[in-house]
Amino acid sequence: MSFLPLVLMFAVLYFLMIRPQMKRAKEHKALIEGLQKGDEVVTASGIVGKVVEVDASYITLEVAGGDKPVNMVMQRQSAQTLLPKGTIKHL
Repeated sequence: MSFLPLVLMFAVLYFLMIRPQMKRAKEHKALIEGLQKGDEVVTASGIVGKVVEVDASYITLEVAGGDKPVNMVMQRQSAQTLLPKGTIKHL
């Protein structure tokens, strides 16, 4: 009976902290694996860009269009959020 509060505290900790973090990690992994050319993403540093090339470990983002597009090479893991198509045009 003296272990019941300890078990209860662990259960609360699991459902409030550990489980949601594992879920976010799984979603991020799926996002990283599903990146493809033409996707619009926000990186961990806040850079918004369009994926123009996908490699095993790196992605190339076009961050400025126009006459001379600016491309940046970043790690795939830095992609944080996938944006709906056409979002960059509205920014």
